[in-house]
Amino acid sequence: MTQLKANRVEVTQDALTSAITARPIPGKSGTFTRRSPRWASEGVRWLVPLLLLAFWQLSSSVGWLNPRVLPAPSAVVSAFWELARSGALWHHFLISLGRAAGGVLIGGGLGFTLGILTGTFRGAHVLLDTSFQMLRTIPNLALIPLVILWFGIGESGKVFLIALATFFPVYLNTQHGVQSIDPRLTEMARSYGLSPLETFRRVSFPGALPGVLVGVRYALGISWLALVVSESFGASSGIGFLAMDAREFFRTDVIVLAILIYALIGKVADALVRALERRLLPWQVRA
Repeated sequence: MTQLKANRVEVTQDALTSAITARPIPGKSGTFTRRSPRWASEGVRWLVPLLLLAFWQLSSSVGWLNPRVLPAPSAVVSAFWELARSGALWHHFLISLGRAAGGVLIGGGLGFTLGILTGTFRGAHVLLDTSFQMLRTIPNLALIPLVILWFGIGESGKVFLIALATFFPVYLNTQHGVQSIDPRLTEMARSYGLSPLETFRRVSFPGALPGVLVGVRYALGISWLALVVSESFGASSGIGFLAMDAREFFRTDVIVLAILIYALIGKVADALVRALERRLLPWQVRA
């Protein structure tokens, strides 16, 4: 009898988790949508950038573009090869990557924790949310004088600005994800006797996970914007410093290279989060 009761509780908990994630319960038939091969989809995604690149090279070759204003892609590739061969590019890239990763981990971790807190408990929402919304509207550029006074021109100030910028996307989307959970599912969890920790694991976290991942995608994009701002003051290394130094010597090719590096890193980061979504949220239909 005890074993039968335990099996029944496990089945109800599995049903609860399936209700949260909208996944078919094992043993039940599900509906699947036929999709085109992934390589074909990725090819279409890169079609427009490749066409723009070809038009850019053609315009430079026939003289439509002044190389001092916008160098040809071939000149940018030459600048890349020159900096990569000397090792300067990898040095600056790894420093910028470390700053961005540190800021995202700190800001995203705090955003997730406080988003769960304010989304779950009304008292925490009333106490904290208004202050966070006021802070969210302050531009990072306006904080630079204070950041210099607080942290100096070292690494901590740069990581602080990135963490502050990435905090709010994760916080808002996590909070929205938790608040969007059907209250009946929480009541169902209580009626099954789930502990608060089990309720979080089986109800709150799966329900908020789509919103969390959307927030992470926004945060990764914003982190590189904040990195540009943070590397605009007191930096002696990093991709932003590389671009600022190139401006002093009118190296437009290096400036464009830095911009393209930011764009490519943003694309790679977004692709990684999308892959994580496919793994953690396989029941969602995507284009």
